[in-house]
Amino acid sequence: MKDTKSNLNDETRITDALDEIRREAGENFSLERVNLAELERRTGVSRAKLRRLKENGFEFKDHANKGRKAEKTVLTGFTDTLDAMLRNSVTNSAVCLERLQAEGYAGGVSSIKDYIAAHRDLVPAKRQAVAPQGNRGRRYTTGPGEAFQMDWGFTKVQEYPGNGKEFTVACFAMVCHHCGQRYVEFFPNAKQENLFIGMIHAFQWMGVPEYILTDNMKSVVLHRDLDGNPVWQPDYEAFMRTVGFKTKLCKPRHPFTKGKVERLIRFVKENFLVDRVFYNLTDLNRQALEWCDRQNNIFHKAVFGIPQEMHFSACAEHVRKIEDSLALRCYLCPVRKITFDGFVNYEGRRFGVPYRYVGATVRVMRQQATIYIYSLDLSQLLVTHEVTWSRRDSFCPDQYVAIEQPEEYPSMPVKTKVKMLRAPERDASFEKFNFDKEADWDD
Repeated sequence: MKDTKSNLNDETRITDALDEIRREAGENFSLERVNLAELERRTGVSRAKLRRLKENGFEFKDHANKGRKAEKTVLTGFTDTLDAMLRNSVTNSAVCLERLQAEGYAGGVSSIKDYIAAHRDLVPAKRQAVAPQGNRGRRYTTGPGEAFQMDWGFTKVQEYPGNGKEFTVACFAMVCHHCGQRYVEFFPNAKQENLFIGMIHAFQWMGVPEYILTDNMKSVVLHRDLDGNPVWQPDYEAFMRTVGFKTKLCKPRHPFTKGKVERLIRFVKENFLVDRVFYNLTDLNRQALEWCDRQNNIFHKAVFGIPQEMHFSACAEHVRKIEDSLALRCYLCPVRKITFDGFVNYEGRRFGVPYRYVGATVRVMRQQATIYIYSLDLSQLLVTHEVTWSRRDSFCPDQYVAIEQPEEYPSMPVKTKVKMLRAPERDASFEKFNFDKEADWDD
């Protein structure tokens, strides 16, 4: 039978053991004659400590520093940051540790956990939680490199202080079903062209599996036929043939079927995006890639290993390396139409195209902080733009330079001269209709 007294402190255990010995010995009981070996067996306290207590008549005295608190702790100087995070409902100790380490914190996570537990009153009250729905079925497993899961998540972004505007960004997430290797990338929206770009980048990061597990996205499947087979979206079906993988769809309204990527989306929102600040999508994706690399190199109990080591040792033997081709580059460079004033719209901003290009459409690609504009067949790089993420139009050199035309010059000296007279004065009543005169802006 388990000894329930083992969780009590030494004082309580020794006192209870002495009471038991007193009842057993009766009138012959004496503290000076207590058998220390028997007392050690009953309490688990060391013989040396019992000997010291016996010399003091088994009287327990409080330590001189009991109840006193140190003037400075490892969290001194960082409590204001922790309080601000708690007021913003940030209670994840791992996120708090990461933020404080960036400010020079040298302690561990235990001190942060104790501080959060003692200051729960700073956390705003949450809405009532939904009752759990119970078990949804037995988990299934796949072999190394057999299946990846992908999905979209969304978050609100508040622009810099003083502006007050908000906009939505889409988070593309892909995770290996076997080892948990993950990839995350943010886009201005969840259009199909961004889905293809995110999948290609994830394949370059993790390889191409046998099949992808996803839900019934509009950019993936149109509907199901009478037999229940999916009718693929034509562009997505062509993309599958180009890259060389298959797709399996979850049942409608069964998001837990692809629970790994659903959990990854929630983990991104609760860990990576918590109290996150960034300058633009380029900066956000750089931070997301660093976060993915850091998380992929941490031991995970779910797979009982480090995902990146497992992926490059087991899964790498079964996934395929994505091959560069013209068709693949076309997916990385979406088509854009040139407007009448010589711009293309990409990711909510306008970039100029040289006037010499005579085509009506171009292909646009962003790598890090640079926009590349190619001809439709990708045979010619027309211009590059540095992405400033400003709402102003980005012009390019020679955007409005006219096409050179043949011009004739005199072959002999010009001797003919003509005279030009001053323009006659106009009637003052019609002066308001003189549109050729220079405007006087000082009036």
